[in-house]
Amino acid sequence: MTVSTERIGTSSGSLPSWVILVIALVIIIADRITKVWAVANLTYGVPKRIAGEYLRFTLNWNQGAAMGSTLGSFSRVGFSLAAVVVLVMLAAFYRKGMQVALGLIGGGAVGNLFDRLTSARGVIDFIDVGVGSTRFWTFNIADSAVTCGAVLLAFTLTRHPTPTRAPVTASKK
Repeated sequence: MTVSTERIGTSSGSLPSWVILVIALVIIIADRITKVWAVANLTYGVPKRIAGEYLRFTLNWNQGAAMGSTLGSFSRVGFSLAAVVVLVMLAAFYRKGMQVALGLIGGGAVGNLFDRLTSARGVIDFIDVGVGSTRFWTFNIADSAVTCGAVLLAFTLTRHPTPTRAPVTASKK
């Protein structure tokens, strides 16, 4: 019986697995610091211009998930459980070559999960981009990390699909 043991990203250019933890910790710390700063220095709902109308900081609490999606009164528990399930699934499907993407996604998920578990008001959002009255959803560092990580993961998976096993052949003796 012949089975391929080739792994994606095991070349000498591959990053070690601990990179996931380092990237996640950097995202969690940056997310926490910026959210604490936003709560201490911004007034809820009042935009502070950073780069004209293009970039503003506007403090907001989001009880839903991405782009304001909600599960009603179940949002806090539901999205917290979803974050944990996603983290477990990502760990289960991990393979080399995905370290940066998983670090970004994991760090962002934990950053927002912390908010959901420690505040009934929801996740702290404050980064506000757009032009004039045309605005994107308000977001935070954790949201950015999850989005960038998801795009990077999709790119990685399309460039390096899951390895397939060689056909099993019975040998005659």
